[in-house]
Amino acid sequence: MEEKQTPTKLELEERIIEVLKTVYDPEIPVNIYDLGLIYKIDLSDDFDLVVDMTLTAPNCPAADFIMEDVRMKLEGIEHIKSATVNLVFEPEWDKDMMTEEAKMELGFL
Repeated sequence: MEEKQTPTKLELEERIIEVLKTVYDPEIPVNIYDLGLIYKIDLSDDFDLVVDMTLTAPNCPAADFIMEDVRMKLEGIEHIKSATVNLVFEPEWDKDMMTEEAKMELGFL
């Protein structure tokens, strides 16, 4: 039986982005990564993960749901020891932070 090789930090960061793209604000049909809500992905050499993210609005009713969804999905990634998700509001989010695809999807282009 082959032993699974530990992925490189870059491979793991790519996996983290893939997983973040599976998280949606229930009110918006675009994932949180393409919306530009992820401000920082900090993966330590020990595979402890810290993510800084924001929301489209500070009073977002789905905030707790989204934050928990992000944390659970990130902790579910093989080799990630722990995932800390920090909610930040600086800088304030605006639609210019979205990817071109997200802007097209939401009719901003």
